[in-house]
Amino acid sequence: MPKLDDLKAALGSPKLHAVAAAGLFAACAAAVVMLLGPAAGKPVRIPLRPVFDHAPEGWREHLAASSMMMLSEGVLQMSQAPTQATARPVSALPPVAASALPQAPIAGFFAPGPGGLLPIIAQDGRTPFEAYSRPFTSNGRPKVALVIGGLGLNARATQTAILSLPPQITLSFAPYAEGLQGWIDMARAHGHEVLLETPMEPLDYPDNDPGPYTLMADAPGPETAKKLDWILSRATGYFALSNYLGSRFLADDKAYEGFLGAVRGRGLGFVDDGAAGRRMGGGAPRASAERVIDDQLTQTAIDAQLLKLEASALQKGQALGAGFAYPVTLDKVARWTHSVEQRGYQLAPASALAMKK
Repeated sequence: MPKLDDLKAALGSPKLHAVAAAGLFAACAAAVVMLLGPAAGKPVRIPLRPVFDHAPEGWREHLAASSMMMLSEGVLQMSQAPTQATARPVSALPPVAASALPQAPIAGFFAPGPGGLLPIIAQDGRTPFEAYSRPFTSNGRPKVALVIGGLGLNARATQTAILSLPPQITLSFAPYAEGLQGWIDMARAHGHEVLLETPMEPLDYPDNDPGPYTLMADAPGPETAKKLDWILSRATGYFALSNYLGSRFLADDKAYEGFLGAVRGRGLGFVDDGAAGRRMGGGAPRASAERVIDDQLTQTAIDAQLLKLEASALQKGQALGAGFAYPVTLDKVARWTHSVEQRGYQLAPASALAMKK
């Protein structure tokens, strides 16, 4: 899960990638000029067609349709455009194969809200958790799963995670990310199930401030509900929420139970980074990471945490870890996933480890 300094850096001084294109008129005329560099904090105006040149089949049409509120005179405005053209995988490993998940939103699992679409339980009782989770069939081996968080705030890191990690890795996106729906669409097109991060009050608030839509432990119920609706309406296609910080909020019984009630009522799950490991699910699907693999940001330390994750899976039958989209983390995870199943484990999405408890 992301750390506060990374969120502040991304929000305060975003590194934006400007994309401009010229020509696509005659039968053999096409040119795309990529400009990389800061954009002085201003949104980048990107012509639609060049953005989608390298998108997966069928994805660009859906992204254009689902981003109409960001369109102005044929131009998509976002701070970090989800294009594959600027991706620079940190690992030299070959690209992973992926099968696309259904495009979001899926009919029957959403309703209009004050700020956008909100997830709902379908009339037949099926939930967004079921609709948007990555399908999984156990082969009887110990299951290991990883959540990579903090995505959407840095274009290069987000593209690298989507393109270089296998689809079994669950990706978690910050609600403050520009072009959030586009990133989620791209992740699902590459087979990744998606979590949406929920800013929650930490013990050292306001020294650590997760942003204007932070869920506060002592806030009245209507205020929390309003903030949560804003977070949920930022995009569609996520199967569960995850926490961003939240040590104080998650320790407060009333705040936690109110939050879980809202999660359950919308048919979602809750996957935390270990901060709520002892909390019950209140009828909602729950999973907690038992270790953060990159608390110490060195290759040796990350390797050691991944080995401990394997050992835990061998002992308990399954284990879930969490990490942040640092370049070293993405590189080590990509390499680890290419060999973990050869050692007798099954790589699984986080949803496969979630239980109603």
